[in-house]
Amino acid sequence: MAHAYTPGLRVSEMTVLRKERRLPIKGDVIVSKGDRVSSDTIVARTHLPGNVQLVNVASKLGLPPEDLPSVMIKEAGDPIEKGKPIAMTKGFFGLFKATVNSPCDGTLDSISTITGQVILREPPMPIEVDAYVDGEVVEVFEDEGVAIEVKGSFIQGIFGVGGERAGEIHVAVEGPDQKLEASLIDESMKGKVVIGGSHIDWEGLQKAMKIGVNGIVVGGFDDPDLKRLLGKDLGVAITGSENIATTLILTEGFGAMGMAGGTFNLLKSREGKKASINGATQIRAGVMRPEIVIPMPDAELPSRDGASSSGGLEIGSSIRIIREPHFGSLGTVTGLPNDLQKMESESMVRVLTVKLADGSETVLPRANVEMIEG
Repeated sequence: MAHAYTPGLRVSEMTVLRKERRLPIKGDVIVSKGDRVSSDTIVARTHLPGNVQLVNVASKLGLPPEDLPSVMIKEAGDPIEKGKPIAMTKGFFGLFKATVNSPCDGTLDSISTITGQVILREPPMPIEVDAYVDGEVVEVFEDEGVAIEVKGSFIQGIFGVGGERAGEIHVAVEGPDQKLEASLIDESMKGKVVIGGSHIDWEGLQKAMKIGVNGIVVGGFDDPDLKRLLGKDLGVAITGSENIATTLILTEGFGAMGMAGGTFNLLKSREGKKASINGATQIRAGVMRPEIVIPMPDAELPSRDGASSSGGLEIGSSIRIIREPHFGSLGTVTGLPNDLQKMESESMVRVLTVKLADGSETVLPRANVEMIEG
């Protein structure tokens, strides 16, 4: 059977995932191999060096730089307090003294008799890394972090904003084509991951954020509302670091787009279970997808007997179209011609034929689709 590789979105009822959790700089790992952890367990911590502030003490006191040591109250390595003096002149007969106060808490780093400047360092900033998912520590990276293995359901979205959060799954709609209206969102959803259907509008998202919903998973969201949410055009950066109260994950695309039936049914079957979510998305390259991880430690993994070994696109594969026309539409591959075909742009490309949900067939470049992996 003909097949071709294409990147795909995974929708797995049961799988085993490995998540690496690393510090930005070396620090302390505080869990051990074999430990069971929950999403909020701190697995490693460190301190980032504090910000540096330069104070030209010699200039402030009207002294030549070489005379700076004679007026310093604090020495290199001494702790300093904001508003407290670090240098003081002797004055005349003990009077008319001039002082320079520290602009911050921290430590005095160094004193320069060449520039007349004093370097102050603010207190170090603590950094903690949590487990993100419920699972087992399977590897420890000395001074850096850990790898955590989690068994459960795994769903990738097509786009998301907002960082890592966790909460109980709550399905707020009857079906994958129903809009998640603001009227369907209430105080009982605080701290939860709410599953919608085709779409959530600006009013609905604002209500969810005000209530304190941890995450929203829907088929689509309007592009103008995304710009309104972020306060700017998205560009081509990596999302996930936005300072927003609720992580938003889109499973299909922009606009009102019904959630894929398989995705919705899987999420509905996991209602009441805890999910870890992350909206981080690599916009163009597609190397990072928003995700939903639902730990199921006691479930059995499915047998792989008879599974395809090609790991690629085949006739019968489920796909999503990721470029116009038909952007966001789902379909099934019905043909994979070997020969290059000329497109409207006059370019020669490899194509595939796709049967869409409405029963119609279309021919598309293979680069215009991605596989939905089970």
